Amino acid sequence: MQRRITVRGIVINDKGHLLAQKFRQEDGSESDYWGTPGGGLDPGEILTDCLHREMIEETGIAPTIGKLLFMQQYTSPHPDGSMREYLEFFYHVENYQDYETIDLSKTTHGQEELTRCEFVDANVENILPKFLQEVNLQSAINGTSPVMLATYMQQ
Repeated sequence: MQRRITVRGIVINDKGHLLAQKFRQEDGSESDYWGTPGGGLDPGEILTDCLHREMIEETGIAPTIGKLLFMQQYTSPHPDGSMREYLEFFYHVENYQDYETIDLSKTTHGQEELTRCEFVDANVENILPKFLQEVNLQSAINGTSPVMLATYMQQ
């Protein structure tokens, strides 16, 4: 089984809303769910370097990266029919004010991969991964709890 490692940013504004994206589907339509900014780790790349690169590619804004908040491990079918394992790392991004206005036309990947990027209420919107709707994000950021691991593995 092949493994893909991704790194994602958790950006919470002063209203407690999460920076999230709607993704452009292959047919050009918008995804029916929101996800957090980030992407795949290149070979030999450091996790935080990956997040820095991906945040700039998708939002045009450099992140101030804080602590590691969550890890997620799961399997999912790949379009070629095989099962893939995914390992995701979620870091707090501290400079939320810089993300209040995002112009996807000024990014290298934003318009190609995304339809929207804005702050949303994670308790109301359909956010993936689902655990982001179930945890208290502000407590995770402010607290001293260990990193949370969410595991959804299928054989």
